[in-house]
Amino acid sequence: MPYPNISVYDIQNIDQIKSPGMLVFRDLVEHNLNEMIRLAGSPQRLRPHCKTHKIREIIEMEMGLGITRHKCATIAEAEMLADAGVEDILLAYQLVGPNLKRMADLIDKHPSKKFACLVDCPAAVNQLSAAMRAENATRQVGVLLDLDSGMNRTGISIGQDAIELYEMILSTEGLELGGLHWYDGHHRQPDLDQRIGNVTAGWNQLIRFRDQLLLNGLKVPRIVTAGTGSFSILAETGEPDLELSPGTTVFHDDDMATRFPELNLFPSLGILTRVVSCNRDDHLTLDVGHKSCAADQPFGRRLAFPQLGSFENNDFQEVIHSEEHLVIKTPHADKFKLGDTLVAIPRHACPVSAVHQFANVISGGQWVGQWDVAARDRVLTV
Repeated sequence: MPYPNISVYDIQNIDQIKSPGMLVFRDLVEHNLNEMIRLAGSPQRLRPHCKTHKIREIIEMEMGLGITRHKCATIAEAEMLADAGVEDILLAYQLVGPNLKRMADLIDKHPSKKFACLVDCPAAVNQLSAAMRAENATRQVGVLLDLDSGMNRTGISIGQDAIELYEMILSTEGLELGGLHWYDGHHRQPDLDQRIGNVTAGWNQLIRFRDQLLLNGLKVPRIVTAGTGSFSILAETGEPDLELSPGTTVFHDDDMATRFPELNLFPSLGILTRVVSCNRDDHLTLDVGHKSCAADQPFGRRLAFPQLGSFENNDFQEVIHSEEHLVIKTPHADKFKLGDTLVAIPRHACPVSAVHQFANVISGGQWVGQWDVAARDRVLTV
């Protein structure tokens, strides 16, 4: 079922919330986190990605459930994780330019924390090593070999070059061999059997490569993997050194909810929007422009409105989406007057936190306060 009972999106003291405003339904976040742990098998098998939310309080919720390893996409997110008390942080990026020194500075700021990042070519190994050794002969960073899972975005193809690069990491000063990174987020097929087949084929290729490294006498401390579509599938492999690192699952979104109905996860991120014009029959103009939601999705399916019904049943249709406005056509328009509210569920959750300063926290149907989106900026102090 893509959505829980829609009453969970009702807010009794809604006048406390400015619009457009980011909403986090805390009870649903807690449900999703517990379900992630259940699917993974234990909190020790999770390394959730914080890029979706960038919020310290959610990290604290995860830590309270026993999740000690975390993943991020920016130096700012890594700093937020360290400041929140996370001991084991993977920056799932290959560092270049000034970010090399920023990583070194972050390690100096938090010398007791374990930091790691990715590489996929010899130049990255050499540049990272030089940054670690500059002005501090004892500084060290963990390094995972980023493998191309078929996304053709980053990563080195499996083969002899990848083996040689792995050996290079092991022998390079300032670097600690951290294992393998395999992100297969392109497996988004709605047909579960097809997705299982594609995910399993990639996994088998990865394991053959891992076994070749072991036969060559090279240790593989961990495999960090899994997008939302492959998360529950790879959790069933029983691989002891597996760390599952989905991100969207914390908030979920309309795309994940409708694409992967087998997951018992619910959208816990919303955007409060108000009717700012209702002068045309069957139309509502809302204050949720593409400056307040994820506009990376194709026009026509950027937001869902569970309180109106479903997109599939033609309960609403996006007509115009501009910087500050969204016009929708809906047969339910006559039920709304100027200033009335709706909860919009983003089709894609991850970019939303980057455009909101804070999240309004909803618990038990009540607005209970705000959480700062602590790592939405690219720079905190480092």
